[in-house]
Amino acid sequence: MKIGIDASRAFLKNRTGIEEYSYQIIKHLRNELDARQYQVVLYLRRGQEIDFKLPQNWTIKIIQWPRFWTQIGLSLEMLLNPVDTLLIPAHTVPIMHPRNTIVVVHGLEYEFCPQAYSRLARIYMRWTIKKSCKWASKIISVSENTKKDLIRLYKVRAEKIFVIYEGYAQESRIMNQESREISKFMIHDSRFIAFIGRVEQRKNISKVVEAFELLKEKYETEHRLVLAGRPGYGYENIKFQISNSKFCDDIIELGYIGEEEKWELLKNADAFLFPTLYEGFGIPILEAQSVGCPVIASGNSSIPEVAGKSALLVDPDSAEEIAENIHELLSNNDFKNAIIQKGLENVKRFSWEKCAREIGLLF
Repeated sequence: MKIGIDASRAFLKNRTGIEEYSYQIIKHLRNELDARQYQVVLYLRRGQEIDFKLPQNWTIKIIQWPRFWTQIGLSLEMLLNPVDTLLIPAHTVPIMHPRNTIVVVHGLEYEFCPQAYSRLARIYMRWTIKKSCKWASKIISVSENTKKDLIRLYKVRAEKIFVIYEGYAQESRIMNQESREISKFMIHDSRFIAFIGRVEQRKNISKVVEAFELLKEKYETEHRLVLAGRPGYGYENIKFQISNSKFCDDIIELGYIGEEEKWELLKNADAFLFPTLYEGFGIPILEAQSVGCPVIASGNSSIPEVAGKSALLVDPDSAEEIAENIHELLSNNDFKNAIIQKGLENVKRFSWEKCAREIGLLF
């Protein structure tokens, strides 16, 4: 059997959620696809390079198409050099595709948080995912919640959808390295709570700031709030809110940070805040828990599936509830340590090996 995999998002320099998923799936599928049964082709864009060794039965195909890479470039490749099965790790199936096409749907954020997307972005994503679900022979959903959303909103047949949770793997160098000074972040000797991710409306940053203000006013906490991540849709309103906060001096914006800086922040933070409006899965929860940082997250969408009872789940629309849970966590060490231990155990439920193994069974 000849398998094609869209690897166009897997080898970007600064990977975020879907890109990291694509990378890890491809990396771990190397151990699942027997050379005696499968020939595998990875489709990359011009200028992309793979940073791990491929088995002998794997090859690379560079598709030289600058624009509309998926719908024109990959479609032409499927027409001229067809494969038996095509795996799309990032929800966009090309118009020309084999009968056996597997697509991964990571979530329908734009349907539940329309205010966080432009009208054009909503139209494009709705069309793309609806068509992908129609064209694919099998659909991988990263959570039961996303499966229910696909059935309810897009009338996808349940038997086409296979729920396979994302994986997680904490690198040993992160776990074993000693914690370094973080004075370059201007929070040396300060206690802080953190959010790491795209600073945008969908991540509910406005409520994070409101909750922090309540925490300072009602509980007189000495903690600071650290926001790390690129600006996203609606950032201008968030920036205005922060600038006009009477606690603006205690709100630190770092912008985009690298992997090592991310882990240093999580290891030093007293809590990780993740009260987002909708998540298809929620890898940041596992990242924080893996280094012993307790998590306060939304009780909506897929988050209860990922966090279970290992995080404090809150109403993302209630700044008061978010603030109360932060205070409870920061003021009770026994309670905080119990949440940390539950988090460390929770992370063990997820692995990329298991994720890749379950995907391999669909070929």
